Amino acid sequence: MKKTTVYLDTSVINFLYADDAPEKMAITIDFFQNYVKKGIYETFISPVVIDEINKTTDTKKRLKLLKIINDYKLKVIDISPFAKEIESLTNLYIIHKIIPEKKLEDALHLAISTIFDIDVFLSWNYKHLANVNKERKIMSVNLLEGYTKSFKMVTPMEVVYEED
Repeated sequence: MKKTTVYLDTSVINFLYADDAPEKMAITIDFFQNYVKKGIYETFISPVVIDEINKTTDTKKRLKLLKIINDYKLKVIDISPFAKEIESLTNLYIIHKIIPEKKLEDALHLAISTIFDIDVFLSWNYKHLANVNKERKIMSVNLLEGYTKSFKMVTPMEVVYEED
């Protein structure tokens, strides 16, 4: 059976160190320790995530975040062969006012997840990403553009589960 594919936006990695949100931090740590590390999911990021992490001004935090990519063997999607397709779909999310223009990276994450047939888009960003209204609108644009595979836009809380 094929593993469920999961795309992590930058917020998920950031919440590993979110001392100001201990409940979300605990759930994120659980996700990484018990699901990513154990290979329950096939977990991906993109160069967009790395770019966002590299914008972190706190050098110590930036290095800790980048280390997570190696420590958990997160797969970095090679988006270069699909750059024009990603740009086109990203622009449609912005044109249709699903994602604000100033949140370009969020639209890029979604376009990458769509084009690479990811099963689950994981984010702690409720406003622009992990919410059913955005999911429905994204899926509508995707269908109009010929991307028929749907994906869930959820938080880490929704992909951790109790095993019997």
